[in-house]
Amino acid sequence: MSKRSTIGCGSILRLASRLYKYPWIYSKLASLQLEKTFFNQLGPKGGEGEANKIRQVSIRITDLCNLRCIMCGQWGEHGFLHGKNLKELKKCEVPVERYQALLHDLAEHGHRPILYLWGGEPTMYEGWLDLLETAKELKMPTSIATNGTRLAQYADRIVDSSMYLCQISVDGHNEELHNSIRRASGINSFQSINDGIDALHAARARAKSPLPLIASLTTVSRDNAAHLVDIYEAFKDKVDLCVFYPAWWITEERADLHTKDFERRFGFEPELHRGWIGGWTPQDYKALAEQFTELRERSKGFNNPPVIFIPNLDGEEDIEKYYTDHSERFGYDECISIFQVVEIDSNGDISPCRDYHDYVVGNIKEQTITEIWNSDRFRQFRKSISQDGLMPVCSRCCGLMGY
Repeated sequence: MSKRSTIGCGSILRLASRLYKYPWIYSKLASLQLEKTFFNQLGPKGGEGEANKIRQVSIRITDLCNLRCIMCGQWGEHGFLHGKNLKELKKCEVPVERYQALLHDLAEHGHRPILYLWGGEPTMYEGWLDLLETAKELKMPTSIATNGTRLAQYADRIVDSSMYLCQISVDGHNEELHNSIRRASGINSFQSINDGIDALHAARARAKSPLPLIASLTTVSRDNAAHLVDIYEAFKDKVDLCVFYPAWWITEERADLHTKDFERRFGFEPELHRGWIGGWTPQDYKALAEQFTELRERSKGFNNPPVIFIPNLDGEEDIEKYYTDHSERFGYDECISIFQVVEIDSNGDISPCRDYHDYVVGNIKEQTITEIWNSDRFRQFRKSISQDGLMPVCSRCCGLMGY
């Protein structure tokens, strides 16, 4: 049986008490994980690429970002958005009123999915809080991935929206390291995230609410690989859980293989995957493995925030394979996110792939999500992945290992 990305049982138990007052949230999260775990028994049958209920709507709501992080596939060293006109990108965004109408349409068709906002920097999209509030009215749980630089000013509305998870990028244990990775002109991003976290805690206290859960998201990079335990110690009293990503990146070789495979399947050449080409590998795999072990040890007990690794690499051998053998998938051999998740790009395009979204199945400015969900073009993609197997870049993809 293929592996599925999941939060460990211990972590679930430690966080469940924060959600028990919100059955409409907990039930959706439980249903999602249940279907992920037993997908081959509960999922679609027949091999025709048709999907069942939409479990999550993931919106890359804007391309705009106030940081230029070194490892980002969008605005980083090789990012696919380099050279794009910011005014044109903004002009192509979907109006919030359209998103709100689409959520109502989903509910009318029996879909009440989790809503996940990311970017770019999602808090730079006008109307993002209005969208969260509409989702709350429709009993659709919400979460966000943000660089945290603009949270303090919105803390009360975030808490009022009943967002269940606020994920904040944290890449250093101090100002010098974090700001050198998450670069910006005129912004002290380290101070901003600390101010944002403090504001969220204060807003939760005022509202007497346990939500949102606050998660730190740390991408392991060449600059912070020696400081993961330091990051945990610096933020363990500020956040509810800590997530560590070994980083999604691909090699030139895998990118070339993907181009050929994709063109063979779908008849045109992809481009966006090349934004994720990288080449960094740790200098000391043993030292990195020891840090992973130490993080697991320090997170034990109910008084410490759980640590989650995505993917869940265990030991020096796994870690070395992850960075040096990009054909290795560690048992993640079946993509189910394409049967459960709608991925919406900032211009309204829907693609089955979050990270490698050259294949477009429709646009929400012209159709509803429910009209696109089981369209011929969407089913064609699902059939290809299910019958012909994963593509070369899939071995380092959030949709496969992180979703």
